[in-house]
Amino acid sequence: QVQLVESGGGLVQAGGSLRLSCAASGRTFSSYVMGWFRQAPGKERDTVATISRSGGNTYYANSVKGRFTISRDNAKNTMYLQMNSLKPEDTAVYYCAASLKAGSILPAPVFYDYWGSGTQVTVSL
Repeated sequence: QVQLVESGGGLVQAGGSLRLSCAASGRTFSSYVMGWFRQAPGKERDTVATISRSGGNTYYANSVKGRFTISRDNAKNTMYLQMNSLKPEDTAVYYCAASLKAGSILPAPVFYDYWGSGTQVTVSL
């Protein structure tokens, strides 16, 4: 089992940047496909980006392509999400998640077994 803790959220103006981190403890971090997801009030939890066990393959939602970058450091048991050119519609609680399921990038929340408690990102005009 793995425990996940997100950090780095906050309030930022439109056009600004934030870097989220997801620290993992427990079972070997490199065993997991990892992902970032977000949920705005009244909406379903959506995929933001996912990354393969080695970090060599990534998936991005169309809404964040070219603005967000997912990465991981298996030596530090940490995953990151660099968010640039933030928009008000990026406002949501952001969650990191881990999966042991077969596959490289697993682009949907249903594939993930373990979840952090989330970090709030608010983008103002």
